[in-house]
Amino acid sequence: MKKWLLLGFALYSAHAGAFPRANPVPGGIAEIPLAPQSASAPIVQYAGRRVTVAANNGQWVALVGIPFDAQAGTYSVQVRNGKPIEFSVQDKQYRTQRITLSDNNMVEPDEESSARIVRELAVQKQLKTRFSAGEADLNFIRPAPGADTGRFGMRRIFNGQPRNPHSGMDIAAAAGTPVKSTASGRVLHTGDFFFSGNVVYVDHGAGVISMYAHLSKISVKVGDVVQQGDILGEVGSTGRATGPHLHWSVYLNGEAVDPTLFL
Repeated sequence: MKKWLLLGFALYSAHAGAFPRANPVPGGIAEIPLAPQSASAPIVQYAGRRVTVAANNGQWVALVGIPFDAQAGTYSVQVRNGKPIEFSVQDKQYRTQRITLSDNNMVEPDEESSARIVRELAVQKQLKTRFSAGEADLNFIRPAPGADTGRFGMRRIFNGQPRNPHSGMDIAAAAGTPVKSTASGRVLHTGDFFFSGNVVYVDHGAGVISMYAHLSKISVKVGDVVQQGDILGEVGSTGRATGPHLHWSVYLNGEAVDPTLFL
């Protein structure tokens, strides 16, 4: 019995410090204290969507993914059977990144490609807004080695055309470099998207989703249970990419947030 107690304490200690950093800006995370951990975990919504609730330092905390288009100001989450709780969002200006692509169809898609993109956007929305039962695994690691070549939130201009902000972190690595699951979870989706190329989505529980894009190879299938560090695939340059790299995104309540806040 003593051996199992010590093992349980070791596992708890390993995960006790694994908690995202608050940065209440567009594309960041608001951390909102809710109640002592001795109470039941509250159910919280923001903008009509369930919000991740996790235990930290003896209390339940709501982790709100803040949309890119949020303006500086005061917002609130709604706690079931409780009162709204306010939080503040601060302004942030992201840098601009200019990218030149040889395939202009990746910038101004033709009719066939546009129809495909519309279909895929609907699938992606369902994936990133999924909220599964159970506690979220927030003990994250980098999914691949390499330099950060595309920062989260950059305002991107492709071939002179403004496009959506960069919704993840780009990690430069050689083609074939193994891509690891950043935390334990279940494989939610694998496939090939027009912009993202070969992708893997992993559900880490309670509204925390990670996505790995531009893969040259996918090594898992939908429904697989993965542990932190398990191989999901290999770095590639499929989809809209200028060279081999991993695009890694993290979603909270359906919103892309800065992955570095989890590291």
